[in-house]
Amino acid sequence: DIDTHGFAILDQLRAHIADVESFLMDRATLLAFATHWGEEDRQTLRDLPRLNAEEGALYDDLRDNRLRRNLRLEQERIGFGWIEAALAALA
Repeated sequence: DIDTHGFAILDQLRAHIADVESFLMDRATLLAFATHWGEEDRQTLRDLPRLNAEEGALYDDLRDNRLRRNLRLEQERIGFGWIEAALAALA
């Protein structure tokens, strides 16, 4: 999910596998599905040092409620066409 907990999980995973890359945990995906935004019950607020610059900037925006209070986008809300296009771009 694109929320503070999703980024915390990514950060923890990178503690064990440093070269893990995120997939569709980006601002473009979040903004494209604004009509499907939900609310995170309880945010993660700690610093996440293993995020890259883009991930860290989005995490900070979520953590600091700059876009909307306790914003989250659940992964199952992302349209299948969006996923197909992202996978095609990797090929």
